[in-house]
Amino acid sequence: MTSYRKILIIIVVFSLAAGFGGGVLFTTYRNGNLSDASGLFKQLINKESGQPRDVDFSLFWDAWKTVNEKFVDRQKIDIQKLVFGAVEGMVNSLGDPYTVFFEPDNSKKFQEEISGSFGGVGIEIGKKNDMLTVVAPLKGTPAFRAGLKSGDKILKIDSKPTNDLSVDEAVALIRGKPGTKVILTVSQNGNGQAKPFELIREKIKIPTVDWKMLEQNGKKVAYLQIYSFNQNVDSDFNKAAEEILKSDAERLIVDLRNNPGGLLESAINLAGWFVSPNKIITLEEFGDGSRNKFTSDGDGSLKTYPTILLLNGGSASASEILAGALRDNNGTKIVGEKSFGKGSVQELEKFSDGSSVKVTIAKWLTPSGISISEKGIEPDIKVEVPGKSIEERTFEIGIPGKDPQLDKAIDMLK
Repeated sequence: MTSYRKILIIIVVFSLAAGFGGGVLFTTYRNGNLSDASGLFKQLINKESGQPRDVDFSLFWDAWKTVNEKFVDRQKIDIQKLVFGAVEGMVNSLGDPYTVFFEPDNSKKFQEEISGSFGGVGIEIGKKNDMLTVVAPLKGTPAFRAGLKSGDKILKIDSKPTNDLSVDEAVALIRGKPGTKVILTVSQNGNGQAKPFELIREKIKIPTVDWKMLEQNGKKVAYLQIYSFNQNVDSDFNKAAEEILKSDAERLIVDLRNNPGGLLESAINLAGWFVSPNKIITLEEFGDGSRNKFTSDGDGSLKTYPTILLLNGGSASASEILAGALRDNNGTKIVGEKSFGKGSVQELEKFSDGSSVKVTIAKWLTPSGISISEKGIEPDIKVEVPGKSIEERTFEIGIPGKDPQLDKAIDMLK
């Protein structure tokens, strides 16, 4: 399969995070000297390399000198923190929650999350209407067991309000050593009532793929759940797909509910199992209006099965790309609820000091040209899970008779 090093960071995964990394590694050692009477500039190097020609940067150095010469506790000035703070402020001024600067330690942690194993509470989060919002809890994690669900609003982390926090600042507060406690104050069901959730951090292993055989009215249905698109999903999915092909399954249900997304290349690779070769899987649109198209290079082995897709508000990023590709190319019906709508493209640029910038460079479109970020993916058949059944724990995802969305999909495949 072709390797694309773009990341669809869905959203950052809480402790979470399943932000999945990729990007272009480059190393540039810069030269140049600038001196001043105070001596502070003498501790800086590489100040001229990479500067744009038409930008007057004197304001920055004027502010730098003023701080150095007049700040009351000059002995406390940490030059490296000043540099990191300046870069972070520049990046944050863009107003995009998915464009983020990582200092070396946080950059390392972010890249470690690609492996699919990390410490935390197991929820994916993002910003929705400027509020910190749960995209999806990961199956089997502290957040999942506590009853957090897609759409919940996180109002406080311990005692700190979240209204002015970026996603990554929230991540830093929620993450911690396994065995330690964090309290999330959450508003559920849009009723505005705050409820505290006391969660004990664990080492989180992100699941990828499960499947089982369901039998309804004499028909055998392969029920395939895809939980995330991390670096393990390709091999796990390939194994599951081969098992399904060797089984006596007659129909297929693909469950992308609460899947926050991940690697673009995995979405394309998985789509290749369902659609014919050289079909458009997704379009990448840049700020100047130009587009790249990504096409399938699989053999469409699973295309012969009548298939239904399941989506909900926790389905984002790579999940939305896969769903859009199957609907536009195959006419695959989608059951459930509108997806989250996270369709922007990030690249990770890594710098020689270990820091990095994750920057939004484009938007994802479905093969028919629909912007995922702006529209999300609407189901063909809308089936909502009653809030009462969730509260009373009578709803169990993936269990026929206790999962109305799955029940509807099975009924459509009769």
